Amino acid sequence: MPSTENSAPRPVAAIAGAAAADALLIMLFAAIGRDAHARGDVLTGVLLTAWPFLAGAAVSWVALRLWRGPLAVWPAGVAVWLGAVGIGMALRAATGQTVVLPFVIVALISLAVLLLGYRLLVLGILRLRRSRRQGLM
Repeated sequence: MPSTENSAPRPVAAIAGAAAADALLIMLFAAIGRDAHARGDVLTGVLLTAWPFLAGAAVSWVALRLWRGPLAVWPAGVAVWLGAVGIGMALRAATGQTVVLPFVIVALISLAVLLLGYRLLVLGILRLRRSRRQGLM
C-alpha cells in the first residue's frame, strides 16, 4: 500500500480543497471589507456581501470545468478570480448593491492576492516535496 504522507493530494481532495479554499477566501475578503467599513450584522452581512462573488466563482468552476486542474494558477486560478470579480460585480449591480470603481479595483487586487496566492503557495510546497523526495532516491 503506497504511503500518502508526502504525496500530492488525491484528485478528489484537491478539488474539494480548492473549492473550499476559494469559498473561504472570498468570505474572508467580504469579512475584511465589512470590518474595514465598520458594518454591523456580521454573519448575514458577510454572506450578503460575499454571495455575488461566490456565485461568480461557482459559475467559473462549472463553465470551465476547473475540477480538471483546480490548483493550477492558469487557467483555474485566473478564471475563478476574474469570474468572482466580473460576475460578482454584475450581480451586485443587478441587485442594487454598490459598484464603484475603487471597490472594483480593491476587489480585483484583494481577490487576486487571495485566490492566486494560495494556489502559488500550494504549488510551491508540492514542488518542494517532490524535489526532496527525488533527492532522497
